[in-house]
Parts: sequence; structure tokens; C-alpha cells
Amino acid sequence: MKRLIAILAFVPLLALASEEGPALDRAPIDPRDLVSLQAGARTFVNYCLSCHSAHYMRYNRLEDLGLTDAQVRDNLMFASDKTGDTMTVAMSEAQGKAWFGVAPPDLSLVGRSRGADWLYTYLRSFYRDEKSATGWNNMVFPNVAMPNVLWSLQGVRTLETAEANKGGGEGEHGGGPEQHWTQLAPGTMGAVEYDRTVRDLVNFLVYMGEPSAQSSKAIGIVVLFVLSVLFVLAYAMKAAFWKDVR
Repeated sequence: MKRLIAILAFVPLLALASEEGPALDRAPIDPRDLVSLQAGARTFVNYCLSCHSAHYMRYNRLEDLGLTDAQVRDNLMFASDKTGDTMTVAMSEAQGKAWFGVAPPDLSLVGRSRGADWLYTYLRSFYRDEKSATGWNNMVFPNVAMPNVLWSLQGVRTLETAEANKGGGEGEHGGGPEQHWTQLAPGTMGAVEYDRTVRDLVNFLVYMGEPSAQSSKAIGIVVLFVLSVLFVLAYAMKAAFWKDVR
């Protein structure tokens, strides 16, 4: 039995060790930062919504981010007439398959399915690859069909790979390949500004997955407080009722 318990405890460690891919950077998102969410919504509409839809997100939910109906209409609505419409695209699934080899997925729940750290690292890990169909590749998602739609902001980079030296002697290598970025052409943003733009975009993608998350947490805290008060009252009533019972 002890041996079985040890094996079962060791299985999750094996699963983690077998995972491939680079380490993910922590996404510095804040779902309470309305300015960040507004900036992320603008980036999503300008760079993502031309190919990716968000069928479960309506334009009028953007008003929860502190935007007015007029601001949503004038700045964030390019493919719909009513703020009650969902964020869909004109490109059909067949067109997506013909152009990219696979239809671009809906991004309504990508923040929940992939996670903020994965998205944050993925959007900062594109590089030029002439062997791919689109001319782009990604360190986190190798051979991805999606090109780097943010390349004008980030610039053009390549990923250089070299064998790591163990330091033991001449010609000795080990520790796996070392990878580093080489900037081929600058973008309109510096590295810090681009990371901030990606942070805002990921913040909005996570928000789309559950727009009412913050209000639900606030309601949950109130409910727990009320239950705590009721527990104290119920315990006091029980003590008063049974005090003469032996």
C-alpha cells in the first residue's frame, strides 16, 4: 500500500516533467484596471477582430469598462450596426481554411482555455521563418498557422538557436540548445511599450471569458459575510434553546 501511494504521488511529477515547450512568462494583468481593459479592447478590435470572432461577447458589454455607447459606436464598432450584436467577423470558415489552412478560432473563451500566461508569452514569441507558409513561426506554438499580426508594433525578429556549452572543456556541449532573439527591423513600439500593449490585450481576452467575474467575486464576499452572521445567530439560538437540556 505504501508503495502504491508513493507511485500515485509521483505520477503528477512525471506528467509535469514530460511537458514540452518553453517556460511561460507571468502575465501582469489586472482585471480591475479599466484603462488597461479599454486599451486591450481597442487592440483586439483593430488587430484581432478582422480574422477572429468573439461570438459570446456583445459590444454593449464594453460599456461595463467605463465606455459610453457613443464611444463604442465611434471607436470600436466596424463590423456591426447595433451595440447589442456579438463581435463577429465577415470571413467565413471556408475562407479561413483556404487562406490559413485552418479556420481562425473564436476567441471568446481563449483566456480561460489557454490562460493569461500562455497568451502573454505567445503574443511576444513570434519570429520570421521563411520555411513556414506565412513566413512566421512561434516559439510557444511551433508551426502555428497564424502570422504575427502585431509585427508592425513589435518589429521583425528571428530566433537564433545555438548549442549550450557545459563549460567543462573545449568542444563539450550540453544543457540543451540556447535560444536568443535577433531584431531585424524595429517596430513602432519599443520593447517595454509593446509588452504593455500585449498585457492590455491579454487583460481584455481574459475579461471576455467571464465579463462578470469581478462583480461575482464582490457578491460572493457579501454572501460569505451574511452567512457568517447567520451562523453566529444560529449558534446563539441553539445555545439558548438547549441550555436547560442535559
